[in-house]
Amino acid sequence: MLRYAFPLVAAVIVAGGSPLLLVASDARADACPANVMDALRAPAGKDAKPVNIRCDVSLNKGDRITQRIVFSGSRSSGVVFDCNGALIDGSATKARTVLIQSRKTDDGKWDVPTDITIRNCRIKGDLRIQGLGNNGQAKEVKASSNRDGHTQRAQAAAPTGILLDNLTFSGSVGVPLYLAPGVTNVTLQNSRFTGKASSTVVYLDAESAGNVLVGNTFSARPEWREVIAVDGSANNRIENNTFVNPLSGGVYLYRNCGEGGTFRHQSPQGNLVRGNTFQYQVPVARPAVWIGSRQGLSMFNSYCLVQPKMLLGGLDHNDGANNNTVMDNRLIGGSPNLIVDEGARNRVANNR
Repeated sequence: MLRYAFPLVAAVIVAGGSPLLLVASDARADACPANVMDALRAPAGKDAKPVNIRCDVSLNKGDRITQRIVFSGSRSSGVVFDCNGALIDGSATKARTVLIQSRKTDDGKWDVPTDITIRNCRIKGDLRIQGLGNNGQAKEVKASSNRDGHTQRAQAAAPTGILLDNLTFSGSVGVPLYLAPGVTNVTLQNSRFTGKASSTVVYLDAESAGNVLVGNTFSARPEWREVIAVDGSANNRIENNTFVNPLSGGVYLYRNCGEGGTFRHQSPQGNLVRGNTFQYQVPVARPAVWIGSRQGLSMFNSYCLVQPKMLLGGLDHNDGANNNTVMDNRLIGGSPNLIVDEGARNRVANNR
């Protein structure tokens, strides 16, 4: 089983009320007691609060969980949540189905969860991982983006070292898997996406980095967008996945300039898209991989005309989709023309 070597940080309250940060080399959570398991399995009421998971969970295959599930702060670090084939059903609410989030403490610091494993689950809904904010327009994200060092702050505040293994997502009306600004070192493997999505299927938001998507099958149908958005996200690996008939687009690398007043500092660079299979049932489709997909479109977005007050990491509104590698991808029923490069110094080779 894949394990991460990231140190685990736990906040302990000492005399005077100040948190003392302790580093544990290989902490593991204990199994959840009966009262937590009972709360998790109970039918969710109309105004039910989410169940906060701080211990290991092992469900039964026949379980149907309708409660919202949250992993919040360092007290959730080291947790293994194993569904054993059970269904997490969030279809009855518009709120997050599963949420992994950092927690802001009273002294303004971020208490960050690490080394969480979620596996063998069927999820009818979505899963979001977030630190500074839930998306690129969140208040804290916007404020941070107006100062230099934004990428480092966003990453330091966001969850890291998350393993998502053998998950099946179905029927989400939003974005089934969303990695919010700053999220790093998430691995999604051996998983499947089915049904429909009103936007992208996977979104890697600005300032995120070092995430791995490997061995997954994307057969979900976005209504109008690409399957995977790499928006100002860097050094990710997207390898050996299967995309079933991605007519509205496969993997797009771009930077969402100044939307919502947030400046995206990091450009989509250093990404590897390799060994994937794109299966087409009809010959006409939007690009399978588009490096710099908004490079020529920024002028049509009014928010791209707003310039930062100072010279920041995102000093212009170009995508900056450079130094990426796209190679050894198979385009079954398609052609190499479905790989589009509008950046610079990208390696595009042996896509056939």
